[in-house]
Amino acid sequence: MPRILPLIASFIFASGSAQALEVLTSFKPIQLITLELTKGVTTPDVLMESNASPHDYAMRPSDAKKVQDADVIIWWGHELETFMARMVEGNERAITISEFENINFREFADDHGHDGHDHGSTDPHFWLGLSTTQAVAKEIVNRLAERDPANQSVYMANYDAFAEGLEQARTEIIGKLAPIKDKGYFVFHDAYGYFEEEFGLNNIGHFTVSPVRKPGAKTLIHIRTTLNEGQGKCVFSEPQFTPAVVKSVTRGTDVPVGVLDPVASSIEVKSGGYFHFTRQLATSFTDCLL
Repeated sequence: MPRILPLIASFIFASGSAQALEVLTSFKPIQLITLELTKGVTTPDVLMESNASPHDYAMRPSDAKKVQDADVIIWWGHELETFMARMVEGNERAITISEFENINFREFADDHGHDGHDHGSTDPHFWLGLSTTQAVAKEIVNRLAERDPANQSVYMANYDAFAEGLEQARTEIIGKLAPIKDKGYFVFHDAYGYFEEEFGLNNIGHFTVSPVRKPGAKTLIHIRTTLNEGQGKCVFSEPQFTPAVVKSVTRGTDVPVGVLDPVASSIEVKSGGYFHFTRQLATSFTDCLL
């Protein structure tokens, strides 16, 4: 018995010293991506609620505690998640996606950055593009491996599996969207550029550059005129925002209203969730435009 006790004590000490990283993500799409990359190591938590948007979120005391307790915090950066910038920006525990180099992030047009909610010139909605998401995932994996070298091989294997899943989803989505590529539509806010450019869709306009900025009368008149001329085949709203302007602009026309969910609010957080999200987005386009 005296010989057994030291072995038990040694085992308990070793188990406690191999505690998994506490990974916190800012909002759900980043959580879904990170979940695929940390399988077998840890399960990432998320700061924002599933149905919330980073454009108008406000921190709660419980959120502040999550930030304080996390070993790693993964977010886009202060241009999007302004609500957490004071606690996270410059923190050595943070992985700031907007600072990743050698990634071809999309640049916004000139009508952005004048609404009091400045994204800067770079489009932060990277998770809506599969190619950009793959590049970001690779950088996240590299940084996780630096912080947790004991699990480097697991992170790298997870990335390889994620990249393979992205390629499968991309192939399916290309085929699914082929019949609607020439059909024009309007979106509620200018968030879908990565997805649209990757799959060659025909976005002919948006109501607003940011959900916190109300569309102007000139924009609404232009959209209404375009719809009356038969150029727009669908107008997309978003579940996080139910603006009366979408209903008012389409009232009296035969143009259908679809729904695009840019933050995956209805997607279950589990393995494969990100791929389900991308396929759901493609289905939302075809449901309204076919």
